[in-house]
Formats: sequence, structure tokens, C-alpha cells
Amino acid sequence: MNVAKLKGIHYGMKSGMVAAETIFEHLDKDTTINPVNYRKNLDKTYVIQEMQSTRNIRPSFNTPFGWIGGMAYSGLFYVLGRGNEPWTLPHGNPDHEKLEPAMKHKPISYPKPDGKFTFDLLTSVALTGTNHKEDEPSHLTLVDDKLPEDNWRVHKGPETRYCPAGVYEYVPSEQKPDHMRLQINAQNCIHCKTCDIKDPKQNINWVAPENGGGPKYSGM
Repeated sequence: MNVAKLKGIHYGMKSGMVAAETIFEHLDKDTTINPVNYRKNLDKTYVIQEMQSTRNIRPSFNTPFGWIGGMAYSGLFYVLGRGNEPWTLPHGNPDHEKLEPAMKHKPISYPKPDGKFTFDLLTSVALTGTNHKEDEPSHLTLVDDKLPEDNWRVHKGPETRYCPAGVYEYVPSEQKPDHMRLQINAQNCIHCKTCDIKDPKQNINWVAPENGGGPKYSGM
């Protein structure tokens, strides 16, 4: 994602186009398709050029100088130098490792949707046109079925908060009435893959669903 512009969908589309073009170059050859030129071809596009110029913006906010230092760094090196500095700042720990225990925070109370300017979750999901066959294998599975119990105990079910489509919910366990179990409503998935990135235990396995199921955004 281009952090300065907060845009990145066009990068995904362009990288896919370059991949197809690179594979097409090998179709008339008898050898096994091995698109070794993909990265070289991608380097020639605006994708790598723009991402290279913004690579240090977000990591600069993780320095001891905090937000003020990050803003100063971004203004100096991106606005004036367009990211031409000869170094790359590290991101530090992965995002899923930074989730803190629920006991350190107070629950946030949100006002109820008014149906005019704000809407409930399921209404918003319906607008995506997402569709998966009811009888298809779930494209969302758990590596360890017992780990959600730890997520509930420590983080109070982060899956229910980082997913924007209500795919994950905790319901009372039939086997253990005093415990909660994770229920996955895969048919609601809008393919943002936040769960694959943010899950603190990296316990969610996201794969592409069969038959091209998913959201049907207009104009894409």
C-alpha cells in the first residue's frame, strides 16, 4: 500500500497484469513455465517505484521520536527527496505480535447505527454482494481448534473486532457450557484477509474459495 496516498488496490491489479504478461512470454516455449523475469518486469512499473519512495514513512513513526519524529522525517525525506534515502527503516515486530491483552484496555461503546449515515455490520456486508456456495468447503480453517480459547481468555475474542464482516463470533460451547467457542461464518467473508494478518496466534488459514466466490464490487 502507498502509505502517503492510502491506496493500494491498483498495485494488486497491476502486479497481476504483469504476472500474466510474464507467463504469456513462456507459453510458446516447450520448457516448463518459470516466470523468472517477473520481478524484473515489475521493477519497470510504477508499483515498485512508488512503493520504494514511501517505504520509510510508516516505520519512521516507530522510532523513539514517536509521531512528531515520524511526521518530521516523512516531510523531509518524502516531500523533498521522494524516498531516495539510501537506507530502509525496519518495521519492528509483526502486526499480530502487538495486540495487547484486553485487561489493559476499556471496552469502547459505539452508538447504534441510525440507518441514514451509519449502518449495522450485516447491512454493510450485504452491499458488497459477497456470495459463497453454502455447501462448499470453508476457505477459513484453524490450524489448532483449541487456540481460540486462549484468544478469548486473553484478548476477549479479537476475531470479532478485527473482522469487518462478522465472519467470526464466539458462542457458548455445547460441550463446555462455561466456555466460549469460535464460530466461523465463512459465507460472509469479503476477502480482506485481515484475519490472516492480525490473528495473534497466526492460527487462521485463509485460502481462495472455490468457484471464484466472494464480494462482487461494481466497477472492478
